[in-house]
Amino acid sequence: MNDTLSLAILVTVFFSTIRLATPLIFAALGGMFSERSGIINIALEGLMLTGAFTAAVATYELNSPYLGLLCGMLAGGFTALIYAIAVIKFEADQVVAGTAINLLMLGLPQLISGAVYDSSGSTPQIEKQFLLPEFFNINLASLLAFLLIPVCWYVLYKTPFGLRLRAVGENPAAADAAGVNVIKLRYSAVIISGILAAAGGAYLSIGQSSLFTRGMTAGRGFIALAALILAKWRPVPVLLACLFFGFTEALTIPLANYRLASGENIPVQFVQIIPYVLTIIVLAGFIGLSRAPKALGIPYNKEK
Repeated sequence: MNDTLSLAILVTVFFSTIRLATPLIFAALGGMFSERSGIINIALEGLMLTGAFTAAVATYELNSPYLGLLCGMLAGGFTALIYAIAVIKFEADQVVAGTAINLLMLGLPQLISGAVYDSSGSTPQIEKQFLLPEFFNINLASLLAFLLIPVCWYVLYKTPFGLRLRAVGENPAAADAAGVNVIKLRYSAVIISGILAAAGGAYLSIGQSSLFTRGMTAGRGFIALAALILAKWRPVPVLLACLFFGFTEALTIPLANYRLASGENIPVQFVQIIPYVLTIIVLAGFIGLSRAPKALGIPYNKEK
């Protein structure tokens, strides 16, 4: 009986880890492209919210999760373009501009939802048949996230685009002298970042859930950023870091039902803070050991 129960818990934690790591993988890979080009992307949280809200609305209105996912990704790319214009063209502080995007997307979906659906807390419920499908308890978005890892690795290390991206993130002046259009490449990288992060948000609303709710990303954009730093801006370690954070969150499920020697359950508040405490520990312990791209956060102006 105990063996059966333990196996059931292991299976639950396994599938929960994959499910919870999926949005982190999308967002962290998106952040990787942006930061490899030299642009800090604190806005991952806001970009995920953009994708989650747009995908939920589009899926509800169009009755198609695929069109919903596409609309969410396009909205994320457009929001990222706004961010890119602010930090690349006008050389705004990247951390401040990213924070502004996060704050904007905390409030804007509520405003639109309240005006359209008379509910600022959430969008209408999407029928089950219009959600992203699952195969053997694994969502389609999870499969896409795992497939993206080798694709991103190949793009980053085996293509001219990836070589130029890494060069721009390390020494934009040298890359410019070699004929690379630094500004155009950085715009491209930030837009790709927005598209991927929005895909992670879309999964939350039309894959893991069936509607958009206020602040449903719950800090996952920042956890993805921590995973990116832990992975030292590399695709395969990004997968491992996201699985680690997904695993720590998945552990909260059995821990919530675990009884102490006194017979009481572990306080739910303590269980819920575990992933975020680990994020702080990882950032405190590993950020000094990770070597970021040398030009990260430094605006580039050819005329200066």
